[in-house]
Amino acid sequence: MSSTVTVRPAKGVGVIGLLSVIAGIVMIIAGGVTWGVVSSQLSAEDITVSDDASFLAGTHVSGPFSAYAQAEVINKHALEMSDGMTYAELPQDDERRATVMNASFLRASLFTSVVAFGVAALVIGLGIMFILIGIALRKIGSGPAVAVETPGGYTSGGGLSSAAPSTHTPAHAAPAAPVTPAPTTPAPTTPPVTPPTRTSTHAAPVEEPKSPGVPTTQVPPVDEPKSPGVPPTGTDTPPATPPTEGTAPR
Repeated sequence: MSSTVTVRPAKGVGVIGLLSVIAGIVMIIAGGVTWGVVSSQLSAEDITVSDDASFLAGTHVSGPFSAYAQAEVINKHALEMSDGMTYAELPQDDERRATVMNASFLRASLFTSVVAFGVAALVIGLGIMFILIGIALRKIGSGPAVAVETPGGYTSGGGLSSAAPSTHTPAHAAPAAPVTPAPTTPAPTTPPVTPPTRTSTHAAPVEEPKSPGVPTTQVPPVDEPKSPGVPPTGTDTPPATPPTEGTAPR
C-alpha cells in the first residue's frame, strides 16, 4: 500500500537568498566606485601613450590596458638611455641613475593602477554571482510544498531524508514441524559355515551346507605323500602275497 509524503522547503533558505542578493549589490557598488576613482585619477594626469608603443599608441591613459601600454614604453625608453642596465646595475656616481629611478617609479604607479582595476573587476563579478545565487535560493525557499508518493511500508515526517522502510514481524509465527528420521532396514545376516571333518585321507569330500545367497565352495581332496616302506594308515589293508614255490612257510 503506497503513501504520500509532503516535502516542504527548508526554513531559512529565503533569508539566506536575500542576504546573498544584498551582498552582491554592495560588492558591485564597491567595485564600480573603485574603478571610477582609479580611472579619474589616471585621466587627471593627462598621460598619453607614446607613439612607439607596441599597442594603443596615442591613447589617453584612463584604463588598465592603456596604463599597461604606457608602463612598457617607459621601461623601453629607460633601458635605451642606460644602455640596457637597470637602476640597480648602474654605478652610484652615474648621472643617469636619477632618470632611471624616476622611470621605475612611474612604471610602479601605472602597474598599481592596473592591479586596482583588476581587483575592482573581480569584486563586480563576484557581486553578480552572489545576486544570481540569492535569486535562486529565494525561488527555492518560496516554492510550494510537493507531495511525493512513496511505496508501501515507508513513513516520513515531512522530508525525503526521514523516509525509512518499516519492518513488520508477525505476532504469531507457526512452529516448525518436527523432522522424523527415515527408518533404516537392517542388513541380512549370513549363517556361519561349519568346516567339514575328514575321517580318512581317501574319504570323499564332504559337501558344505548351502546357505541361501552364499555360493558353495568345493574343497578338493588332498593326497598325503607316501613314504617308502611305511604302510598307509588308512582303513584299507594291502592283500597278502602268496608264498613262492620251494620256500617253506615260517
